[in-house]
Amino acid sequence: MRESTKRLVGGLALAAGAMGAFGAVVMRKNRKANRAGRRERDRAADCWARPGMEVVFRAEVMPGRHTPERTFHVTSLLPSGRVLLDGVAGEHAEKEFQPIR
Repeated sequence: MRESTKRLVGGLALAAGAMGAFGAVVMRKNRKANRAGRRERDRAADCWARPGMEVVFRAEVMPGRHTPERTFHVTSLLPSGRVLLDGVAGEHAEKEFQPIR
């Protein structure tokens, strides 16, 4: 084999090794991103409230009001686990509401 052919084959082998190492790094980053996305999906699926759902404030939070007056609809769920309600200002946490039966 001529010297130039050996150099060409050696360069191709070196390039192939570099491509393999680069591919392994990219795959590792993708795996981490997929795990983070999976955790977010699992957390969203295991949430205590959903948009459109009715929630009832605990009697201690709104004293002197009957259950229908303490019932509101969830408009959106925030990443922190708190909710925004239709007709009530502010963000509200799970512990402000009666447990779901």
